[in-house]
Amino acid sequence: MRVRDAMSPLALTVGPGHTVREAARQMTARGVGSAVVLDGDSEGPGIITERDVLDLVGKGLDVDRELVADHRTTSVTAASPDWSLDEATDAMMRGGHRHLVVCEGAQVVGVLSVRDVVRAWGAARAGQEVVHP
Repeated sequence: MRVRDAMSPLALTVGPGHTVREAARQMTARGVGSAVVLDGDSEGPGIITERDVLDLVGKGLDVDRELVADHRTTSVTAASPDWSLDEATDAMMRGGHRHLVVCEGAQVVGVLSVRDVVRAWGAARAGQEVVHP
């Protein structure tokens, strides 16, 4: 099974100038655990995850004042849609990531989360097609 078979093809994107609350609100509305951060001044995409939001809240920072730019991860692992799920999970393990940004060239085409991998492997074991919520 390939990354393209398991990934969420519609990645939520936010800008670095969004507040963390705005990003969290959009993640909640879409039912996703991450948002890809697109910044024309950066070499590639970044990501902000539910873990980043939780850490910020746990530190007592104001989600209405804090900007995504200051809490995103910029050293993301970009996966190819043609990678096997084994390659993707190896990359997740090596990098300590729960999400991979999926890119074809410079274009973001999706996000692969640990949840996506588990859903895909479960569907494969049951002989079913992968269904994204």
